[in-house]
Amino acid sequence: MKKYLLLLFIIACIGIVIPHKLYATDITVGASTWYSWWDGEFQGDDKIDPAFLYGPALSVKFNDDFNLTFVYLYGKYDIKGIARDSGDPYKAKLKRKDCDLALNYRLNDIFKVFGGIKYLGASAAAMGFDWYGWGPGLGLSATFPVAENLFLLGTLSGFHLWTKEDGDGGDDRGKGYGINTTLSLAYYIAPASTTLSLGGRYQYLDSGYDNSSDDGPPKQKFYGVTLTATYTFSI
Repeated sequence: MKKYLLLLFIIACIGIVIPHKLYATDITVGASTWYSWWDGEFQGDDKIDPAFLYGPALSVKFNDDFNLTFVYLYGKYDIKGIARDSGDPYKAKLKRKDCDLALNYRLNDIFKVFGGIKYLGASAAAMGFDWYGWGPGLGLSATFPVAENLFLLGTLSGFHLWTKEDGDGGDDRGKGYGINTTLSLAYYIAPASTTLSLGGRYQYLDSGYDNSSDDGPPKQKFYGVTLTATYTFSI
């Protein structure tokens, strides 16, 4: 099922590209950062320090109606706590990956709908913890003009994940879900073909393990400040 889902998404993207391959294509490349707080529990009375996630951002505009977007974020959180099984204090670095590949369709001058593939991953070698999940996502985005070259941007999306955790206690597989929302102000610098945006992002994740502990499936919240800079050119 998961392989078929990815294959259908690739075919849909190819179907958009081929009819317009003779026309100019707008490419947008840049970088994105997210200073993120992680509200969740792992092994006991944990304390997770906020951290920067950072990575590339890419958009390919095929025509006035369709564009493909890709964003990848990576960062490391410092985590301290008391292990539930032994009662001993511990420290660890927890790596997190957050990736989105989406095909966007323009409904009108304000709204777009988008659908694609979501990947999330988290691992900490010192804790014997390695988790990842991926699956389909669907959402709505909006762009509101505020002033000349200044825009208010917002997105709201939901996603479903097939998840797997490799830990000291064995492997857990499940089906998770989550929501993601962003709100930011973007300013377009016309002479430089560059856009700067500053705002906030909130993400909720229910990992939904099939073989969860008595405490229930881990539920996580992520929130913080985002900053993105991109440059647009045509080929």
